[in-house]
Amino acid sequence: MALQYIGLDDINGSLVVLDHVKDAHYDEMVELQLENGTTRSGRIVQVEGERVVIQVFEGTNALSLKNTRTRLLGHPMELPVSMEMLGRVFSGAGKPIDGMGEIYAEESRDINGQPLNPVARVYPRNYINTGISSIDALMTLIRGQKLPIFSGSGLPHNQLAVQIVKQAQIADKNQGFAVVFAAMGVTNDVANYFRKSFEEAGIMDHVVMFLNLANDPIIERILTPRCALTAAEYLAFEKNYHVLVIYTDVTSYCEAIREFSSSKGEIPSRKGYPGYLYSDLASLYERAGISADAKGSVTQIPILTMPNNDITHPVPDLTGYITEGQISLSPELNQKGIFPPVDVLPSLSRLMKDGIGEGYTRKDHQDVANQLFAAYAHVQEVRSLTSVIGEDELSATDKKFMEFGRLFEEYFLNQGFEANRSIEETLDLGWNLLSVLPRNALDRVDDKVLDQFYDHDKAVRSFNLQEDGVIKELQEAVK
Repeated sequence: MALQYIGLDDINGSLVVLDHVKDAHYDEMVELQLENGTTRSGRIVQVEGERVVIQVFEGTNALSLKNTRTRLLGHPMELPVSMEMLGRVFSGAGKPIDGMGEIYAEESRDINGQPLNPVARVYPRNYINTGISSIDALMTLIRGQKLPIFSGSGLPHNQLAVQIVKQAQIADKNQGFAVVFAAMGVTNDVANYFRKSFEEAGIMDHVVMFLNLANDPIIERILTPRCALTAAEYLAFEKNYHVLVIYTDVTSYCEAIREFSSSKGEIPSRKGYPGYLYSDLASLYERAGISADAKGSVTQIPILTMPNNDITHPVPDLTGYITEGQISLSPELNQKGIFPPVDVLPSLSRLMKDGIGEGYTRKDHQDVANQLFAAYAHVQEVRSLTSVIGEDELSATDKKFMEFGRLFEEYFLNQGFEANRSIEETLDLGWNLLSVLPRNALDRVDDKVLDQFYDHDKAVRSFNLQEDGVIKELQEAVK
């Protein structure tokens, strides 16, 4: 028989304090009944002997110190899950908000997840095709990986997220694939943009959405990614789906953690964030992976905005320690009108080498990726030199690298919002661009591969280089 506690000892913001509570547990759910008969949900966020601190999800307005009845439910927060979740839209706390009623739940799962046995983890291999050349070729997303997107204020990370959701697919069409999308602390117009985009694209049948708005309680923002990952784990490890989880914005989530920590009176660390922010983020990111006991996988793309584009800020800094690489967006490329403005050089995928090549993408994938990285890195060096001595003083080879850099940004990086390129189209385009350069400048690829893929004449025709007045120099360099 569950006990009811009548009255509260203190109310402080969204927190209430209750004394003389026996057998309470951290993270346990509670139900608070108001004088008018309505109920609110909360969870225990601090236990000190028989004194507990409860955070109320719906806020503490109209709560009475004398007549509020509190009942401990004996379990942490749970999310009802079933296959009916596909195509549905939920609040950040997992409540349906699409007007289609409750789902028929097969089971309820603890939103904090179950630890994945390290021995049962399978090393991530094979890739998820996003249809975006810069990502697929140079920082390939591998199933079971956690690969964040580092963005900044004013950059089109929301549009990029929508494009990835619309285009993402796995190589084997016979295997189940689903996307779990979670938005945290977004405005109404951004939330409507996400919903409308997915519905118009006709992809809602394999998407599960969780939306937490900016005016929703901060505790719901803290729950949102956990609800999303719980749904993903159910689909992956129970129904054998390959699940891609995209959640934005992790910075909003961390700010909610900071506000919550401050309200509890905890000692702050860097920039006011709590000292346990690293382990808190790890509890989310480490839920990606593949288990030997299931055929599915959970892959994560967390999106975070860097305040003042500062990569040393605690949120991107700690994220970089936990995840396997990052995709950085560039304000400079965005100002040029390039979409998506992926900043190639500081971006990487640490698991890429094990999920590409023959049997996965194409045998020349690693070669073309290495050479594109090297060539574009040299372009940046030449551009720096140009700012000092002027373009007219450059060598003939450096002028060709300048031309390559312009074409690389115009044709490879800048593919637009609607373009969906296969991995073959992306790699062929990469070779086309590399073939603009003299063959002897391609020092990251052996001669056998160059014999098969290098075609300078085709590159000249593809990019109409005659119009730029450099065709003669290029032909002479090739000779």
